[in-house]
Amino acid sequence: MNPLFLEAIQRQTEYMTRRHFLSKCTTGIGAMALASLTGCFADKKPSQEQVSGIVRDLSRPFAPLPSHFAPKAKRVIFLHMAGAPSQLELFDYKPELQKLDGQLCPPSLLEGKRFAFIKGVPKMLGPQAQFKQYGQSGAWVSHHLPEFASMVDDVSFLKAMHTDQFNHAPAQLLIQTGNARLGRPSMGAWVTYGLGSENENLPGFIVLLSGGKAPDAGKAGYGSGFLPTVYQGVECRSKGEPVLYVANPEGMDRDLRKASLQAINDINRIQHEETGDPETISRISQYEMAFKMQISVPEVMDIKDEPQWVHEMYGTEPGKSSFANNCLLARRLTERGVRFVQLFDWGWDSHGNDPSNALDKGFSTLCHNIDKPITALLKDLKMRGLLDETLVVWGAEFGRTPMQENREGKQMEFKGRDHHTEAFTVWMAGGGIKSGYSHGETDEIGYYGIKDRTDIYDLQATILHCLGFNHEKLTYPFQGRNFRLTDVHGKVITKILV
Repeated sequence: MNPLFLEAIQRQTEYMTRRHFLSKCTTGIGAMALASLTGCFADKKPSQEQVSGIVRDLSRPFAPLPSHFAPKAKRVIFLHMAGAPSQLELFDYKPELQKLDGQLCPPSLLEGKRFAFIKGVPKMLGPQAQFKQYGQSGAWVSHHLPEFASMVDDVSFLKAMHTDQFNHAPAQLLIQTGNARLGRPSMGAWVTYGLGSENENLPGFIVLLSGGKAPDAGKAGYGSGFLPTVYQGVECRSKGEPVLYVANPEGMDRDLRKASLQAINDINRIQHEETGDPETISRISQYEMAFKMQISVPEVMDIKDEPQWVHEMYGTEPGKSSFANNCLLARRLTERGVRFVQLFDWGWDSHGNDPSNALDKGFSTLCHNIDKPITALLKDLKMRGLLDETLVVWGAEFGRTPMQENREGKQMEFKGRDHHTEAFTVWMAGGGIKSGYSHGETDEIGYYGIKDRTDIYDLQATILHCLGFNHEKLTYPFQGRNFRLTDVHGKVITKILV
């Protein structure tokens, strides 16, 4: 029997048997007990809720909503290089570090510090790249990103970012959800919850993966946490079926699928009228969105109809899974009104324990794979008049050490750097961000931030600010208190704003 038929029958059976037993047996004592636990006697409108002063229609979770003040950006593209590329080989030029290459690391850089793999006394490692200054801003960019170097006058660099997590999963959770532990909503979920979307036929928050693996934080890095589940990131693919299980099952046409989903949602609506559980409305919305996505997602995910010059600019190959394809998809999604597009590119963990992640080997290939697509994305958005209202963020969960990694205290065959929390680089471009600017400075070897240090919460607060939010007021009540993305931290980085 078709799975949708089975689900419709199961939902009807569950509803009839459970509700009949609790409501009708022993004068309804079971239903009264259940109501006291779930709060379904609360005085509230069943299909609305008011949070942070905004009344929202729960049956239309992606309906556009007002922000706290006029925004500069309408949408976000977040390019997360999972594993954390070395800022010392890309943007943070340190000629003094080259002079120390091969020398033993001073004790002052090791005392009281925790590293993921460094043991004993490692050696300093000079930059494994050649740097030049580009543009009117004179920004330093290495030879690994020659295409991106042409766009430095359109971005703002944050050179002295820092974090307090030195392992991938918690550090990725921190930058994406504001907390190093599981259970918090991701940034994309917060944004779509607060703003809705400009296209209710597509998910407001879409995730694209490349590099062959998912980020270490897994789906929690783009989950909805305690927000309604409809706001979690929807993972789409540039190869094969765009979204798994969205297509009609074998033997079922679109009309029959619609009738089956309608039967399931009719039962869900009856249940919501009795319990008032907003998650039931969220479940209804997810079924309806899945039905809409059958037409809307394949159309937007099919890049074959793009002109040849666009494919050449991005380096895309239709039908394959690649970071280049995902960058082009990010443009297509944003111009169709998707609020938050999250790209994760895996493989940037440059320890040097094998050739693929060594700074003197595989790192160059990784940079080559992103250089052209990122540059094309910025240029494409700019040509189409979308960059001024689209915030593009590039970064990772932490940086890399000025010392060469010596895993287990041994000299390694290839050159690599360990995880580093004290300093790394993020850049931002587009809606609300100053062009051709560099904020923050690290010391002469790139170990500590010594001027205009910023942290993960500052970055999150600034992203929300560009979208028109006071990050302290975008909250959601959960377990007795109001939660927010930035928790009790964060200051808007005003110097990078226009």
